[in-house]
Amino acid sequence: MMILAGIYFAFMVVLLFGITIFVHELGHYLVARWCGMVVDVFSIGFGPALWKKEYKGITYKIGCIPFGGYV
Repeated sequence: MMILAGIYFAFMVVLLFGITIFVHELGHYLVARWCGMVVDVFSIGFGPALWKKEYKGITYKIGCIPFGGYV
C-alpha cells in the first residue's frame, strides 16, 4: 500500500510541476506574440523531443527532461 501511495505522490508532483511550467511558458508565449515577436519553439521540458508538432511555423514539443521549458 505504501508503494502505491509513493507512486501516486510522485505522479502528482510531476503533473502539478508540469502544469506550473506550462502556465509560466504560456505567459512568455502570449506576451511575445502580443509584442509582435517571432516564436520558433514552445517547449515543455528540455532535451530530445518525446513529442513534436509544427503548426503555423511554430514547433510545439514535449522534451524528455521535465525540469522547465522555453519559448
